[in-house]
Amino acid sequence: MTTMRQLVGEVLRARRLAKGLTLRDVSAKARVSLGYISEVERGQKEPSSELLAALAAALDVPLSKVLLDVSSLMELEEAADLASVSSIAPGEVEASAA
Repeated sequence: MTTMRQLVGEVLRARRLAKGLTLRDVSAKARVSLGYISEVERGQKEPSSELLAALAAALDVPLSKVLLDVSSLMELEEAADLASVSSIAPGEVEASAA
């Protein structure tokens, strides 16, 4: 399962690229180091709520929309995980546990 910080990073990167912005552009607007934003986008750092707000503002998107996008991705991942678990026959679970 993908971590929440990875999903946040995916959403932020997708938003940035859709707007044609570079990491340098967002860094200047958000007043956050370029390296730190890069780590957030790669899912290596978990951003604080203040940092998320600054990045959303730099991307000219409401923070609520960023969080909604993350929530939608998480919902899709959870559904896929449930589907893969429900497709396993009971005998397969017992056999793999042995």
